[in-house]
Amino acid sequence: MDSPEQLTLLEPVPAIEQRLQELRQLLQNASYAYYVLDAPVLEDAVYDTLYHELIALETQYPSLITPDSPTQRVGERPASQFTSVRHNIPLYSLENAFGNEDLAKWQDRWRRVAPNIADFEYVCELKIDGSSLALTYENGVLVRGATRGDGIAGEDITQNVKAIRSIPLKLNVENPPAMVEVRGEAFLPLNSFAQINQERSQAGESLFANPRNAAAGTLRQLDSKIVAKRKLDFFAYTLHFEKGKEEREKGEIPPPSSQWAVLQTLKQLGFRVNLEGALCSNLVEVIAFCDRWSVERRNLPYLTDGVVVKLNSLALQAQLGFTQKFPRWAIALKYPAEEAPTVVENISVNVGRTGAVTPLAEMRPVLLAGTTVARATLHNRDRIAELDIRVGDTVIIRKAGEIIPEVVRVLYELRPAGTEPFQMPTACPECRQPLVKPETEAVTRCINASCPAIVRGAVEHWASRDAMDINGLGEKWVLQLVETGLVQSVADLYDITVEQLMTLERMGQKSAEKLVRAIAASKQQPWSRVLYGLGIRHVGSVNAQVLTQQFTSVEALSQATVDAISSVYGIGTEIAQSVHQWFQNPANQDLIQRLQTAGLEFYSTPNTQHSTLPQLFSGKTFVITGTLPTLKRDEAKALIQSAGGKVTESVSKKTSYVVVGEEAGSKLKKAQTLGITVLSEAELLALLNA
Repeated sequence: MDSPEQLTLLEPVPAIEQRLQELRQLLQNASYAYYVLDAPVLEDAVYDTLYHELIALETQYPSLITPDSPTQRVGERPASQFTSVRHNIPLYSLENAFGNEDLAKWQDRWRRVAPNIADFEYVCELKIDGSSLALTYENGVLVRGATRGDGIAGEDITQNVKAIRSIPLKLNVENPPAMVEVRGEAFLPLNSFAQINQERSQAGESLFANPRNAAAGTLRQLDSKIVAKRKLDFFAYTLHFEKGKEEREKGEIPPPSSQWAVLQTLKQLGFRVNLEGALCSNLVEVIAFCDRWSVERRNLPYLTDGVVVKLNSLALQAQLGFTQKFPRWAIALKYPAEEAPTVVENISVNVGRTGAVTPLAEMRPVLLAGTTVARATLHNRDRIAELDIRVGDTVIIRKAGEIIPEVVRVLYELRPAGTEPFQMPTACPECRQPLVKPETEAVTRCINASCPAIVRGAVEHWASRDAMDINGLGEKWVLQLVETGLVQSVADLYDITVEQLMTLERMGQKSAEKLVRAIAASKQQPWSRVLYGLGIRHVGSVNAQVLTQQFTSVEALSQATVDAISSVYGIGTEIAQSVHQWFQNPANQDLIQRLQTAGLEFYSTPNTQHSTLPQLFSGKTFVITGTLPTLKRDEAKALIQSAGGKVTESVSKKTSYVVVGEEAGSKLKKAQTLGITVLSEAELLALLNA
């Protein structure tokens, strides 16, 4: 009979095996998204937590370790858009520490490997939040720049590397070593990142989530001119001489013996080196350095998410060597996701163009991740109820993905006496009409089509780049046009005169004439843009093109049944119902009549081609689950089908990919169980653009 000790050990194994499979799949998906597609699907803190759980379980149950576990390899394979090159020296990742206790344990581990070492120093360097590069110089000239890839092989992006001005094309010495390899981090300074996102916003393009994503995306551009324009920067931090080559001794620069000397040598060779590093005599000094920069990093012109701690002696580094994944002589102390406390001074609501009423927390301004934050979305009444957030509360906020401010939690113990639970308004704050909350939605809506907020949103959408593209009709002018009553629907734009526009504040005659011409020019926009500009719920620009290819006139579309619309390649029932209901509304019928009278295009030439995209997904089957960040599910479906793919509702062994968003649920779990490739929205778009 088994002993109690044996039973205690064996009983949890089935559950442990299942959890190990889940962790490995989650981490593999995250690694693929991060290293191959440059489109992270997990925050660093979440990834680190899952990875440490996997390590702990495999340490407890070593017999359950599998060769494909993320702990048994350096990283994922490199992307295929650039030539793959093998690194002369592998690029290992670093073990992570999350506090002083982890640093102390790391020191105990390496000292057990080298117990006779009594005299040692540490070098502390800020961990730059960017993309690793390996640069090869032959006889002082840059001959190759490569990404990290999987640590063994990366992508040859030499032309892009040459566009980074802080990387020397030639080493700054007269008699350079015959062969040398430099490692470092390419990154985007915060001011460059802000400028890029501003330009992308003005161009109607999606914004980068954070500087790291922007740097990775920039390095993978096929046009090096874009790389030069975006002003990437570079910090060098390691230097390797080719072993076994006598020529290395002939150079002007002898191989250094310590990491601190490496940094000085790199500066001598002409590289930019981060000047905030420190040489520390013991772990106490290391901890003091890490503590100081946990606060001071907020004043830096670039992002850093931790400190890399290395043993200074290169001879000691060589003696300690590597585990299968990490160097024993280095570790990265990771700072927690940056959070800040502030006080909620007011809770307001914003009405969008679809009538959706979104609550906003207006807070005492606080500096967070380099910017001042004063507002954060509270999403809907369900989120407010979950947080029980009230005016006067002290809350903890953070920037999701370093960009979007969000309320993480309420510090209830600091709540002032007499606060009242926030109640969503029952009447629209703009038009005072009753608000409605459909049973099937979490969103509260204003359904008054004449609501000034809805009209403003409708006009701004109509004038936007992907719709009618009316140059000069921005938010400032739309606000005045609606407030003065000159515009109560998009059709009113086509009746406006120069004289009427000149009554607006700071609108001169030349500006008025220019805007009238721009409005008139929009009459030439095709039927697909007109349909998109109407702002029908669930009809994005892609779906508008698909619909107008099948229904080549507004009469054909307005008279179509739900079944006829949903039968269109790429269009689902939800879109079909929304389109059908919109055209049944008498007010919308009047709008169409007025726009037709104004001379807008409401017909197009039939096109039997359903797709303008290459058939990249021919023979592939997709399942879409969860809420995607930017695409409606039917829009994602249309894109997949336009590229030759098939979209089904259930996951099976025949499924090629599962595209997941928030709250993916059981379909994601089944995909992981079957080993089916999981894609985020960003990964799907990357495949389409490959």
